[in-house]
Amino acid sequence: MANRRRGEVPLELGGQRYTLCLTLGALAELEDALNAGDLAGLGQRLAAGRPRTGDLIALLGAALRGGGHPLDDGAVRRLPLAGGLDALASALGEVLAAAFGEEAPNPPSARGAESRA
Repeated sequence: MANRRRGEVPLELGGQRYTLCLTLGALAELEDALNAGDLAGLGQRLAAGRPRTGDLIALLGAALRGGGHPLDDGAVRRLPLAGGLDALASALGEVLAAAFGEEAPNPPSARGAESRA
C-alpha cells in the first residue's frame, strides 16, 4: 500500500497495483535518462509540459523502481495502459509533486504524449 507521507503514489495498470516513488536514486536515473544534467535541468525539462512517450517511460520506470518494483524499461514499455494515459499522467504528476514539493513541475500531459506516440 502506498504511503503518501513518504512520497509514494498508487497506480493500477492492467489489474495490478503498483507503488510509484521518486527516490534520490530514481531522480539520478532520470537525470541520466533524460540528459537533464542536474536536478534543476530535470525540473525544467519536466515543467516544459510536452513530454515525449520516451520521457513518460523513463519517468514511470524510475518511479516504479523507486517504489520497489524491479522492472527494466522493456518491461515498463509492455505494461498495459488500463485507465488510459490520463490516469498515468495523473499518477506521474502526483509523484512529481511529492518529490519536488511546492515547486513541482507541471504534470505530464497525456494529450502531448498522444500526439507524438
